[in-house]
Amino acid sequence: MENTVVDKIFRDADGNIVIAQPPNLPLIIWGVASLLELIFTTGKVNIGLDALAFGSLFTWAWQELFEGVNYFRRALGFVVLIGVLSSKIYLTAIK
Repeated sequence: MENTVVDKIFRDADGNIVIAQPPNLPLIIWGVASLLELIFTTGKVNIGLDALAFGSLFTWAWQELFEGVNYFRRALGFVVLIGVLSSKIYLTAIK
């Protein structure tokens, strides 16, 4: 069997096509913290939840970038990492 570009991008080491996976701990923490930010909209709790959400999504993206199972997942980690950082920089600049 010949390896195609699609195989190299979307297949893992076992030959399975992997596009999405069940969420891991950093994504779960990001989701919960982001939802709680909608409830606690001001104050120190909101600031802490924002930091927790940012840190967990940054961690997930970093892990995907360097430990992703295929090139697609690594590219996804890169895009999210750039998006998270640029969003934080932009939001800090307009405040």
